[in-house]
Amino acid sequence: MALSNNVIAAISFAAMLLSIPIIGAGIWLAKEPDNSCVKILQWPVIILGMLILKVALAGFVGAFWRIPWLLIIYLIGMLILIILLACLTIFIYMVTVRGSGHLAPSRAYLEYRLDDFSVWLRRRVQSSYKWDRIRSCLRSSNTCAELNQSYHMAQDFFNAHISPLQSGCCKPPTECGYTFVNPTNWIGPINIAADMDCLKWNNDPNQLCYSCDSCKAGLLANLKREWRRADIILIVTLVALICVYSIGCCAFRNAKTEDLFRRYKQGYT
Repeated sequence: MALSNNVIAAISFAAMLLSIPIIGAGIWLAKEPDNSCVKILQWPVIILGMLILKVALAGFVGAFWRIPWLLIIYLIGMLILIILLACLTIFIYMVTVRGSGHLAPSRAYLEYRLDDFSVWLRRRVQSSYKWDRIRSCLRSSNTCAELNQSYHMAQDFFNAHISPLQSGCCKPPTECGYTFVNPTNWIGPINIAADMDCLKWNNDPNQLCYSCDSCKAGLLANLKREWRRADIILIVTLVALICVYSIGCCAFRNAKTEDLFRRYKQGYT
C-alpha cells in the first residue's frame, strides 16, 4: 500500500509540473499585443492550467498523507480536466484550420482577406461594438510605429517580412495602388475601386487602416499563428497528462487491491 501511495504521490507531482506549460502558454498569449486586445483564449488556458495544478496538488496530498477521498477527487477531477483540455486543443485546431495569406505583386509580405477565416473567428471582430474596443487597444500599441523606425526606403519595406497585423492595419492594400512615402504614409491611390479598404485608409496615425477589413483579417492571422503555437504546447502536455493519469489509475487500483488482501489476511488470521 505504501509503495502504491508513493507512486501516486510522484504521479500527482508530475501532473503539477505539467500544469506549468499550460499556465505559461496562457500567460504568453496574454502578453502578446493582439491577444491582449481580443481577450479570448488566454484566460481559459490559464484557468484550466490552474485547475490542473490544484487537482494534482489534492492528489499529492491525498497520496502522501493517505487520504482516500482526496485521491478519488484527484482521479475524477483530473479525468474531467483532461477531457476539457482535449476539447480545447481540438477547438483551437478547428477554428484556426482556415485562413492564410496571399502574395502581393513585388512584395515579400503577405496580405489577408477576412472571408478566408473561420466563421467563429470572424464573429469575434465583425460586430462594431467588439471591433471598436479592439481597435482602440491596437491604436495604443507600437505595432505600426515600429515600422517607421525600421524601414525608410520603399524597396526595403516591400522586401520586409512584416507581421500579419502590420500588413493589415499599418498600410493600405497593395491593389489600391498607393505610393509609398513611409510605412504609415501613402499618397495618390490609383484604383480606389479595387477594394472598399482603399477608401478607409487614412494617413492619420490614429486611423491608418484600423477600420479596414484587412486589419481584422491581419489580426485573425496573427491570432491563428499564436494560437497554433500554444496548441502545440497544449497537445504535448495533454499526451503527457494522459500517460501520467493512466499510471496513476493503475497505482490506485493496485493500492486498493493491496488493501483488500491486507484486510483479507487480517480477517483470516
